[in-house]
Amino acid sequence: MKSFKRLFKYIRPQWPRIIVVVLSAVIVSALLSLSFMTVIPLLKVMMGREGLHGWIDRKACDWKYGVDFYVAEREDFIYGSERDIAHHLIVTNVRKNSLADLAALKPMDRIVGVGNFLVSPQVPKTPFPTLIEELATTGEITVKVQVEPENKNEVEYKTLKLNTPANKAVVGSLQWGPIRRAEWKVKTAVIERAQQVISLLPRQQTPANKTKAVVFIVLIIGAVTVIRCVAKFYQDYLAQKVVHVAINRLREDTFAHVMHMPTGFFAVERPSDTVSRIINDTSIMGKAIKTMLGKALREPLNALFLLGFAMWLSWSLTTVFLCGAPLILGLLMIFGRKMKHATTKSLMAGSQMLGKLQEIMSALKVVKVYNRQQTEKDNFRTINKRLLKQLLKISKIDAATSPVMEVLGMTAGGVAIVFGAHWVAAKQIDPAEFLVLIVLLGVAAEAVRKTSDIWNRIQEANAAAERVFSIIDELPEFEKHGAIELPTLKDRIEFKDVVFTYPGSDEPVLKGINLSVKAGQTVAIVGPNGSGKTTLVNLVPRFYNVDSGSILIDGRDISEGTLSSLRKQIGMVTQNVVTFNDTIAANIGYGKHSATLKEITAAAKHSFAHEFIEPLPEGYATIIGEYGAGLSGGQLQRIVIARAILKDPAILIFDEATSQVDADSEAKIHKAMAKLMHDRTTFIIAHRFSTVISADVIVVMDDGRIIAGGQHDELIKGCGLYQSLYETQLITSE
Repeated sequence: MKSFKRLFKYIRPQWPRIIVVVLSAVIVSALLSLSFMTVIPLLKVMMGREGLHGWIDRKACDWKYGVDFYVAEREDFIYGSERDIAHHLIVTNVRKNSLADLAALKPMDRIVGVGNFLVSPQVPKTPFPTLIEELATTGEITVKVQVEPENKNEVEYKTLKLNTPANKAVVGSLQWGPIRRAEWKVKTAVIERAQQVISLLPRQQTPANKTKAVVFIVLIIGAVTVIRCVAKFYQDYLAQKVVHVAINRLREDTFAHVMHMPTGFFAVERPSDTVSRIINDTSIMGKAIKTMLGKALREPLNALFLLGFAMWLSWSLTTVFLCGAPLILGLLMIFGRKMKHATTKSLMAGSQMLGKLQEIMSALKVVKVYNRQQTEKDNFRTINKRLLKQLLKISKIDAATSPVMEVLGMTAGGVAIVFGAHWVAAKQIDPAEFLVLIVLLGVAAEAVRKTSDIWNRIQEANAAAERVFSIIDELPEFEKHGAIELPTLKDRIEFKDVVFTYPGSDEPVLKGINLSVKAGQTVAIVGPNGSGKTTLVNLVPRFYNVDSGSILIDGRDISEGTLSSLRKQIGMVTQNVVTFNDTIAANIGYGKHSATLKEITAAAKHSFAHEFIEPLPEGYATIIGEYGAGLSGGQLQRIVIARAILKDPAILIFDEATSQVDADSEAKIHKAMAKLMHDRTTFIIAHRFSTVISADVIVVMDDGRIIAGGQHDELIKGCGLYQSLYETQLITSE
């Protein structure tokens, strides 16, 4: 998970948004749970005999005093054997070390009088709803409670002194821990506020009053829903904003790092794989962040609040339900490990597919002319099947996770229902509360089920993050600390005992190169394929660093200078034409920052590109398509040459620069190049005799070594390899 944790570097700066997201998620979850809790008063109004006021009063007695009473139902009056049940408060539970326990109340006590409704010969017994109301709403610090004697032969009622929450001294003296005291304070505050709210409704249980109560509750539910939906909007929108901003910055950082990576990296790794990591892998990481700030935040909070309210109603039944939690967590860990393994392989297969598509799309003419369509289809099918195999593994894990969680949740819920039904029958839990409790546990289980794929998504993102950050962890191009600014070439360029080996290779490509080139000279480098010509000139702009030896500009080792000061005095035109999907003017102007159209046009004229650009309908504003679509190879090459001309560098490198130009254009370009190369140091790699013969110095290379150097007339007589090249390649090209 180390790679995935690094992603938080891009999330952390957006902490104000994250705070709003978290607070919104808390509000959404709390209000969702509260919405379900409103079912209890709704049931009490519509179905219960005690009504909404009676239920609130009974809860007030429970939460304030720690005493609960049995609520008589219609069946008790018809079939019950209890003595005068309508005028008794039958104690069902007394919490230990509570105010009721302090007053010596105990289960099965029958309270017949409270406060202003004490029984006497002159005062008859009071109905139990009035007794509960008196006990729940009294403002005195103590209240008298009359308890019917256990012995039927006794006539006197036992009078107990019950301290109320208003008696701060007694409440403070109770031996409660900090958690219980905090719980009591919260419950007391909640129930007092509930009593204030329902005081707006009449107590009488008439049909009209019941309708008013239902409307009142529905309005509360509606208000809660509106607030919850507004909070959900802010959570979802700001979470997505955090995701997009974070991934946008990650892509920028990755791309910026790629711009400073050694070109040798891309000689070993496929560029398409890097593209896939920047685009596809970061998208997977973005989806994971979105999940974490959305479902991964909201659903656990939903489950937490729902279970919290369920604990409030019945901690014992909720504990039974939670017994399956360790097994669920263990299974999620197993599924997550499998998901990460499959995702890593699928991302690799996806990048291979992208590379194959880019390769074939750019070489489609070659595929067609050699009738290799079927071969390429077979190759693509193999890669596609490899990707499909991994995607099916991911799908299997995804498909298995939710049903397994659902079965475990249903099992835990079923066990809770069995226990709960038994406790309802034993009158240890209120039926309406049990019904809401089951709903809360069911919705909590559903919230947990929805989170079952979160760990899988995180593991997917972790696999993607490993691939993305492996690019960022690659060392950038080497530049010494305190590197100097190299001055523009004035005297000479020297290669001294240069040895170079490509990354990943064991055999050196250049073996002890020694060469001195005076400023302003044109040097043509010839030799058979693989002799090291292009490698040699690629060392000048430090696309690669030498293994040993040194390259000097005016006596200064180029490794001691900054890369920018070195490269700003180098212009390069290669055999592989590189243009950008932009206007012709922008492609030529790429060689010089803030180049004017006049300067761009002048450079185009020197390269004889102006003659085909001007007649175009959009002229220099014409868009060059992807991979140079819309222009011929010769035209594109002249645009690239114009780019080098515009830069006006001290050092020019032409690597087969005229290979894509027809004979007519080549003659014109040679004239422009001759003018451009005047008083400039130029390296030319070419097979065409017309390009080589006019050079000041011709260097002959073979097997990574310079075997001869001089002018054409000297080499044709004294160098067998040069003579062979002249006869087989150079003169043929002429």
